[in-house]
Amino acid sequence: MMRTLLVRGMLAGLIAGVLATLFAYFFGEPSVDTAIGLEGTAAHSHSDPGAHDPAAHDPAPAEPAAEEEELVTRGVQSTVGLLTGVGLYGVAVGGLFSLAFAFVYGRLGTLRPRVTAALLTAGAFVVVFLVPFLKYPANPPAVGQAGTIESRTSLYFGFVALSLLVGILAAAFGRKLADKLGAWRGGLIAAGGYVVLIAVAAALLPSIDEVPSSFPGSTLWEFRLASVGTQLVLWTVLGLTFGALVEKALARKEISSVA
Repeated sequence: MMRTLLVRGMLAGLIAGVLATLFAYFFGEPSVDTAIGLEGTAAHSHSDPGAHDPAAHDPAPAEPAAEEEELVTRGVQSTVGLLTGVGLYGVAVGGLFSLAFAFVYGRLGTLRPRVTAALLTAGAFVVVFLVPFLKYPANPPAVGQAGTIESRTSLYFGFVALSLLVGILAAAFGRKLADKLGAWRGGLIAAGGYVVLIAVAAALLPSIDEVPSSFPGSTLWEFRLASVGTQLVLWTVLGLTFGALVEKALARKEISSVA
């Protein structure tokens, strides 16, 4: 049974990754292109100090700088590279999602597989992506300092791990409370506990604000909105596709066991 869930989870993740890639290409890549253009303009102005000061020009003609050969073109990055990255991410998330489904299925009452998958998808989207994104939102090219990449990456994934851990503990605690107080009250208390603990953790963790004052706010907003939309498409398609595939598989298994 575990193999059945894993294969369907990875298949659903692949489908979700392809559709998320299409969304990212049409809605996210334009803001990325704009940010790359701004980054190139800023780099050119820094490398040419005489661009704004005529007196700084050397009267002798300068030798043309040899441009670095681009290993992967922008066109490949925005198409094949984007599909490969998001597709592999979708497959990996789908596999992990199937393992989580195998653990929670049957522990949430008599819910159908589709409903269980939908609830698990909503919870995973909030805990794994949305909450960490609110603390450490994604930034386009030209935003962020090169020397802080490692610290920013560590803070983000550390917060993802913390959010996931607190979410799992809240779900387990809420399940126990549901037996005593009912599913509605138990769920509300567990969700409230998660919000309080994560809010405290977010307040204690350092904030990162490296957006240049000259960077257009509209480009930043479009990029971040597209990032949220891409993840929303991926998780929604994953939950719906996986739920449909698993419900059919479980129905066939029940029929064969009865026969």
